Amino acid sequence: MMAGAAEDSRALFGAAVRTALEAWPALQIAVENGFGGVHSQEKAEWLGGAVEEYFFRNADLELDEVEDFLGELMTNEFDTVVEDGSLPQVSQQLQTMFHHFQRGDRAALKEMASLITQRKCKVRATALTTARETDEDDDANSVEEMEVAATNDGAATDGVCPQPEPSASDSQMIKEEDIVEDGWTIVRRKK
Repeated sequence: MMAGAAEDSRALFGAAVRTALEAWPALQIAVENGFGGVHSQEKAEWLGGAVEEYFFRNADLELDEVEDFLGELMTNEFDTVVEDGSLPQVSQQLQTMFHHFQRGDRAALKEMASLITQRKCKVRATALTTARETDEDDDANSVEEMEVAATNDGAATDGVCPQPEPSASDSQMIKEEDIVEDGWTIVRRKK
C-alpha cells in the first residue's frame, strides 16, 4: 500500500471506529448522563482514538480481548458496567472493521460504517424510583437502576435497536392502587 493510501485507510478506520462507538447505546447513555464527570463528551472522543490505537498496537486481537478492553474503559472512564449484551456486538463490529482495514478493503469498511449509521439509535435513560425504604448510610453503596428507551434514527434494524413501544394507552400502566402497602406491585393481565 502506498503511504497516502495507507494514511487514508487509517483515517477511514478511525472514522469507522468513532461511528461504531457513537452508535453504541451504553456509551451514549454514559455521556448524556455525565457518568464520566463533567468531561464525559471529551472522554468519549478520546475513547475513539484509544480504541483505534489499541487495534494498531495489537494487530492479532481475539474478540474477548477487545471486549475486556472496552469493558475496562467503560468502567474506568465512565463508571459504567455494561450488562446489556452490547459489548460483544460492538467488539465484533470493531474487530471486523479492523480486518477490513488490514486487508485494505476500504469499500467494506465504508459500507459497514454506513450500515452502523443507519441503525444508530437515540437513547434516553431515566432513573427508576422504587417504593422501598433506604437508610442514608445505604446511599454510598446503592446502585441506581436506569430505564432505557431507544428510537431508531435509520431505516434498517436487525434487532439491535428496539422499535418504539406502543402508545401509553395501549401499554400496560402500573396504577397507584396496584401498589399495595408493603411495596409489592400487583401485575394484571392485559385485556
